[in-house]
Amino acid sequence: MKKSFNDIINSNKAVLVDFSAQWCGPCKVLAPILKEVKNEVGDTVKIIKIDVDKNQPLSAMYKVMGVPTLILFVDGKQVWRQSGVMQKQELLSMLQAKIS
Repeated sequence: MKKSFNDIINSNKAVLVDFSAQWCGPCKVLAPILKEVKNEVGDTVKIIKIDVDKNQPLSAMYKVMGVPTLILFVDGKQVWRQSGVMQKQELLSMLQAKIS
């Protein structure tokens, strides 16, 4: 059974959502950075990728105007968001600040 987006963001761990697109150059730059971040944060943060072209209603609901857009949810609430590429260290610092 596939979990709904609401089930995922309302889980008991922080969820970082990467709204991206296959054609997006900056998204391709961000992908390996997110992989490294995932390796460092382990199970404390769930990182999911949403393709804006395949999930237009969800993208519209969260007013995603550009890709990549990262949104951090804690207990189902949006606590942080940014558009554009971030460096690994910036992203790790933000996550530590928001979930500790």
